[in-house]
Amino acid sequence: MTTIQQKKETLISVQDVWKAKQAIGSIIQKTPLVHSPALSNEHTNVYIKYEHLHDSGAFKMRGAVNAMLHLSEKQRSLGVTTFSTGNHGAAVALAAKKLGIRSCICVSKRVPQAKLEAIKKLGAELEISGDGQDDAEARCYELERKKGLTVIPPFDHPHVIAGQGTIALELLEDLPQVDCVIGGLSGGGLLSGIGMVMKHTNPSIEIIGLSMEKGAAMHKSLKSGQAVTVAEHPTLADSLLGGIGKNNQYTFNMAKRYVDRSLLIPEDSIAKGMAYLYKHHHIIIEGAAAIAAGALIDRLIEPSCSEIVLISSGCNVDLQTHAKAIQPYL
Repeated sequence: MTTIQQKKETLISVQDVWKAKQAIGSIIQKTPLVHSPALSNEHTNVYIKYEHLHDSGAFKMRGAVNAMLHLSEKQRSLGVTTFSTGNHGAAVALAAKKLGIRSCICVSKRVPQAKLEAIKKLGAELEISGDGQDDAEARCYELERKKGLTVIPPFDHPHVIAGQGTIALELLEDLPQVDCVIGGLSGGGLLSGIGMVMKHTNPSIEIIGLSMEKGAAMHKSLKSGQAVTVAEHPTLADSLLGGIGKNNQYTFNMAKRYVDRSLLIPEDSIAKGMAYLYKHHHIIIEGAAAIAAGALIDRLIEPSCSEIVLISSGCNVDLQTHAKAIQPYL
């Protein structure tokens, strides 16, 4: 790691995560950690962190609220903007509504209609630009230059990462013996925040990141040793689409440091995870939230750990899409 990278990373600490926990506490409620008898066995206890229960329907609410609470009065008066594959956009829109701030959400044509409708209902302005998140990002920064809106990045920002890291503090409160956390890996904000807290607590706690087989930008970047651009493809785990940014400042290096394994999971395994959690836990969640369960069911991961947490990251899925995905596996 270069000296510059080290300096950037020191801008985010576990103390920042504790500060975020205190800051967002009046808006963000602690989510349940639920034991899964269906996924557990005599050697391993598996738990699911119900991050899909946030008001916005996804964990992204934590980082969005923390970032917006750090805005100056002038920034609040001008408003905020972001680029998103859906869940972060909804989180920024809802956080802005709660805080009385104008918001404009930039998305690509690949964001599902259900997520677009959710953003519109929250009163945010919506701009659809291009075929991928990189196009939406370009439009977002254009709005920053032309209209003075403050960009709330979906992952590569200290306050956003610290906000997502509060999940790890809750896990340690509820399950201090946790020895493995498995979650979706996209831009890296989720596992950067969780990984930093967990590795500083105990370096042996394993962090596993999962992505879909096509369009896994962070996975490909980690394999290449630098940020790379990948084409996006239709997937049940659409929340995991999107690039990591050519000028990524934080999450790429944090993922390199804190994520022990990055794996690609096929679409049928993701669908199996959605079906399994619907059948055994009676929850309707999106593909990105079920990817870890699907990987365990198909034994694509066989952790050597005994106390495993899966992050159920969001529930913003079209019901027809969900029904079609799970039907073959019920």
